[in-house]
Amino acid sequence: MTTDPLSPNIRYVSQVDGQDADAAALAPLAFAGYAHFTALQIRDGRARGLDLHLARLRAGSQALYGQALPDEAVQARLRAAIQAGPPDLSLTATVYSPAGEFTIAGPGARPRLLVRTAPPSSGPAGPLSLALVEHERMLPGVKHVGEVAKTYLLREAASQGHDDAAFVDRRGRLSEATIWNLAFWDGEYVVWPRAAMLGGTMMGIVRRQLDRLGAPQREQELKAEDLRALKGAVVMNSWTPGVPLRRIGAIDVPPAPGFLALLHRAHQAEPLLPV
Repeated sequence: MTTDPLSPNIRYVSQVDGQDADAAALAPLAFAGYAHFTALQIRDGRARGLDLHLARLRAGSQALYGQALPDEAVQARLRAAIQAGPPDLSLTATVYSPAGEFTIAGPGARPRLLVRTAPPSSGPAGPLSLALVEHERMLPGVKHVGEVAKTYLLREAASQGHDDAAFVDRRGRLSEATIWNLAFWDGEYVVWPRAAMLGGTMMGIVRRQLDRLGAPQREQELKAEDLRALKGAVVMNSWTPGVPLRRIGAIDVPPAPGFLALLHRAHQAEPLLPV
């Protein structure tokens, strides 16, 4: 348990399988790199896109461990952590195997769930500049931990005067950024890059709500030279449906306030529901 130093009555928790975690429970995770997670923002004790987060955890567990915790159990543990804290917070749910790394775990090694809460976040205001870096994530469809490249490439980008880094694959296609999905605007359509990447929960929320709003969308394989024809770009993740970009690699990105407003409108259309 931790408290906010400015508001000591506000409590944030770290719980393993629904119980407050002490140092002994957390120690095996200190160097664990074989795990996966999801992150979400809680507002007024409620969440957007819970179905997407549960589906992500279920799919990640099947991919890494060959089995998954029941959705009902996961949801109950999320709810317990939320109820222990303030109405607005950030929450991270990490699934790991008690068998640890460098082992061949059998079906008896049932996955465990670490849930942590922290102060709420809405991300940076932007606009941001992204370096373009050739990089392909291992198991791109799984939001897994232990990705040293993300922080390394972020820091390398910052040393070059950028705010963060975006990835291109070996074919030169844009995929995603370090902790972000990318979205673009061509003046009429929301354009999603087509490449191997993590399908973000925020991206899932925005895409389904854009459909409901009747806003046109399309997917396209995008290379650096294609960016010159586009009229706006953002990054998004669980913090926010859109942070504007001002530059990607050597290419300036024009401001697109209408595009940004559309993405935020789509996000707001997703209902906040009790966990």
